Amino acid sequence: MIVSFIIPHKGRTEMLEQTVSSVLNLQHPDVELEVLVITQNDHLDIKTEETPGNTIRIYQQPESLTISHLRNFGFKQAKGDYIAFLDADVALSPNWLIVMLDLLKQEPGRVLVSAMQRNSDNAPVLERIRTALSNAETDCDLSFLPGRNLFMRRETVEKVGGFPEHLTTCEDYYFTYRVSELGSMYYSSAADYVHLGEDKALRSMFDKEIWRGQSNLHSIRGRKIPLSEVPSFLVPMWILFFALAFLVAGFVGQLSLSLLCLLFAILPVLAYSLRLYGVANREIEFVEIIKFYLVYFPARIIGTLVGLFKSISAGS
Repeated sequence: MIVSFIIPHKGRTEMLEQTVSSVLNLQHPDVELEVLVITQNDHLDIKTEETPGNTIRIYQQPESLTISHLRNFGFKQAKGDYIAFLDADVALSPNWLIVMLDLLKQEPGRVLVSAMQRNSDNAPVLERIRTALSNAETDCDLSFLPGRNLFMRRETVEKVGGFPEHLTTCEDYYFTYRVSELGSMYYSSAADYVHLGEDKALRSMFDKEIWRGQSNLHSIRGRKIPLSEVPSFLVPMWILFFALAFLVAGFVGQLSLSLLCLLFAILPVLAYSLRLYGVANREIEFVEIIKFYLVYFPARIIGTLVGLFKSISAGS
């Protein structure tokens, strides 16, 4: 039996090498591993050697292509009976493959499995916040999953037609939602991964969330939107509307209305912060969570607006 690990890559190689090393160090009795790295670097030299029963193949693709194209290209080259899509900055726990194979075979209707995120040693507060958000629900079926570690049978990828190459970001949510229409997707705490590339500072997070937000509206085309996903589209616009109303009302001298609009703008930040505070078992300071959302939501608003203007420009 062959398991193919497909890893799209661009940029630094240090975390990619750790990702590949974690794959080669997996416990995998009677399983052949092939690692396919699809890079957009002009040159890539991975300082990780093949081991018996494992192979590493590197493919170069133009920088202009989307991450979905890289994943789809890798899938076309893969020989595996089972497919694992990984980001190039994750370190898998040694039991990851054994657990994923077992979970996928446990339920006849289960079509995709994924392991939960774990904090790195001495993780900064931003990483702990991200990990808590990723693990808000574990050991259950979900309607969409991030693309950092996705494990499935080959036929599952074929049935949904791969990843959506028209999306710059949010492609994993689009893909996994399509997969969820075939059967259940299980998010497990029995194995885990460390997100090596997790944002360490709010400034870098702000820039990335602007970039991620640009595909928000594009990602809803061609699929149904689950009720749980609706707030991610509406809340940033809610905050923007009442923030602008706060400024306008204050400018025209309507102090009471201005303060009311400010309250309505802040309410989602407080609500999300309280929820995360509970999800994290109160192990993260509430003020740090507030700071996170005060950066997160403005970035999402900017990203969504940029994506909207790009759509209008492309349409015209």
